Amino acid sequence: MSTVTITAADINKLRQMTGAGMMDCRKALTETNGDFEEAVDWLRKKGAKVATLRGDREAKEGVVLALTTADHKTGIAVCISCETDFVSKNSDFVAFAQSIADAAIQHNVKSADELNNVAINGAKISDLVNDKLASIGEKIGISKFERLDAPYVASYIHGANRLGVLVALNKEAADAGKDVAMQIAAMNPLAVDPSSVSADVITRERAIVTDQIKNDPKMAGKPEEMINKIAEGKLNAFFKENTLTAQPFVKDGGKTVGDYLSGVDRDLKVIDFKRVALG
Repeated sequence: MSTVTITAADINKLRQMTGAGMMDCRKALTETNGDFEEAVDWLRKKGAKVATLRGDREAKEGVVLALTTADHKTGIAVCISCETDFVSKNSDFVAFAQSIADAAIQHNVKSADELNNVAINGAKISDLVNDKLASIGEKIGISKFERLDAPYVASYIHGANRLGVLVALNKEAADAGKDVAMQIAAMNPLAVDPSSVSADVITRERAIVTDQIKNDPKMAGKPEEMINKIAEGKLNAFFKENTLTAQPFVKDGGKTVGDYLSGVDRDLKVIDFKRVALG
């Protein structure tokens, strides 16, 4: 297998992703031949306290908007990206982003590619983006697009258009929808509940916690059955921390989000959610 040259830029990138030390990052990249995702797992297996990989860490500067149709049956979240916060905070650029989000709702758009071909006042959005690029001198574009359809969709924008959330519910519940959207904004869950966590994520996390346990000197010589039992306990803790309905409710830490929803309406359920954020 060929050896990849690990550069200072690579090490710094991994440090920014994980918060781990420089030497640890160098070792992780060397051991994994420069594969960043494998390097993060290597660090975690060695017991380093690192940030979990999330797609929203790759977002650049820009404007995030989340909005719904008037009947709350459909919601869209879109990120119009740019290179600097100087541009993203400019009122004209925010208005430009808003016009694109409004067009997505008006034309029932289902993807970023489709949105680029929608016309605003006779001009395709892709052409308007190019015109804006030429006028401000920064690379801009529709970098993220999410859509939800459900009996009721709530939307929430947090932090001066830096983060947007959509929540799909099985029935109308405006206040609960907003509360849950704020929870998602604050706590960034991976899935609605443990049953909706992908098999790949579960397999990956089980492997990581198992290796962590086996690398613990205190567990040397312990039977496999004990190691597996502890690993399952750690996996359950992972679910509690990273799945929406199992998380402590931010407005009342004495109950979970699932408890909160049941208190509003015993039949109220979160079907799905989307969270779009700048890095």
